[in-house]
Amino acid sequence: ARLVHHPCITRAPGLPMTLAYACVLVAALLPYVWTVIAKRSASGRFDNRDPRQWLEKQENPRARRANAAQKNAFEAFPAFAAGVLMAQFAGVEPRMIGYIAVVFVISRVLHGVFYVGNQSSMRSLVWFAGLVCVVTLMVMAIQRIA
Repeated sequence: ARLVHHPCITRAPGLPMTLAYACVLVAALLPYVWTVIAKRSASGRFDNRDPRQWLEKQENPRARRANAAQKNAFEAFPAFAAGVLMAQFAGVEPRMIGYIAVVFVISRVLHGVFYVGNQSSMRSLVWFAGLVCVVTLMVMAIQRIA
């Protein structure tokens, strides 16, 4: 394969990094899925003047859990995006970055599903899987440049 030369990286062009970048996009948009579910599960008319306070006041357990899933998805995103970029810039094998990114996204989708579905043990398990993905990306980057 023809190599692309860049001051920070040398890699073969193609699917693996495209896949990892697509996963970053999906992870960035995922919180909004849980936001929509929270708003649609809530009771009463949505108050767009103060949406955060409106969601916090909801008593419907599904709406509250979906809102919590949304917050957690926003919290998990920056470290994941940083891990993907760190691994890429350090020259970690793009295919490996792509695979780990896919596992992260799957774990985060399942995290939200289990959160909304009130399955706390499974939610915690897939949360941990996502954390392992982020730590793995960062550790691989550190090892590559050490």
